[in-house]
Amino acid sequence: MMTLALFQTPAPDIVTIQGAPFWAMLPPEAITIIALGSIVGGVLVFWPLMRALGRRLEGRRVADPALMHEVESLRDRVAELESHHDRLAELEERVEFSERLLAKVREQSPPARS
Repeated sequence: MMTLALFQTPAPDIVTIQGAPFWAMLPPEAITIIALGSIVGGVLVFWPLMRALGRRLEGRRVADPALMHEVESLRDRVAELESHHDRLAELEERVEFSERLLAKVREQSPPARS
């Protein structure tokens, strides 16, 4: 069996600092420099982030010219392949028609005697 022991200690004294806060003792020039430095630092950190977020929200992305050229060449190739597809479909129809005609001729001709 385990025994639990609790020790009671006196409450710590509350320390109170008398006087004005440390920034009240700074000269106005130092406060101005600190405020301007904070603003400039915030702008330097958040400016690129806000621009990237704005571009993302607009849906506008800056594209690489080489990449755009490659996309255009791929589009041209797809258009060329689509035109070949139409030609291939027409050739398939002609072959099918020829096969039907040949089958019809074979049905009508008398069987060969051996």
